[in-house]
Amino acid sequence: MKSPRRGDLAQRLAGLYVIADDLPGHRHDVRRVVETVCKLAAEIDLHVLQLRIKHLRDGDALALADWVVARAHAADVSVIVNDRFDLACASGADGVHLGADDLPVERIPSDLRERLIVGLSTHTLDQVRASSQRGVDYIGFGPIFATGSKESEYSPRGPEMLERAVALAQVPVVAIGGIDASRIRDVKRCGATAAAVISAVSEAGDPAMALVELARAQAGPRPGTC
Repeated sequence: MKSPRRGDLAQRLAGLYVIADDLPGHRHDVRRVVETVCKLAAEIDLHVLQLRIKHLRDGDALALADWVVARAHAADVSVIVNDRFDLACASGADGVHLGADDLPVERIPSDLRERLIVGLSTHTLDQVRASSQRGVDYIGFGPIFATGSKESEYSPRGPEMLERAVALAQVPVVAIGGIDASRIRDVKRCGATAAAVISAVSEAGDPAMALVELARAQAGPRPGTC
């Protein structure tokens, strides 16, 4: 599978954006989550997953990224690697997602920047405004709801602020933080391009059933007013 053109990104992002996290203690580990996503991707119209690696040494991280990219590309799923553009490049991933404490977007070498899709985490409306000057391809915004999947210095932003972020952003917006099947319609109504989920899949009793339920819930009302 070829990396998606940036012009196709919004279409591929639309829907679920699953994050497979190597945090020890998840009910289902990275490989189980990725395998489940890849088996159901065509059925639930899912085209992008993010690989978050924070607990492995470099060699093991690359081996995992290599496996994920090969498995995902065979299922026509694009892979975004969290934090590290070097790991994204070495593994043949499609993009990198950067946070406030990662190397700046502007420091990605120009040749890699041409190949990699770049996402950026944002948490405030000022950060959303500033992102338009940084040349990123999409932004994450959150946490929308309270979540235990990732520590954050920011309180839950809520649907109303998400709607304002979507209105300000000049690129697709991926909502993140505490999103489950009962809340995913609220995110869609606010106009977010995609909804990122972590524990809704990795902590589910049956991750396959959880993905199907999330996709069904998200396919409900069309975007409107929060």
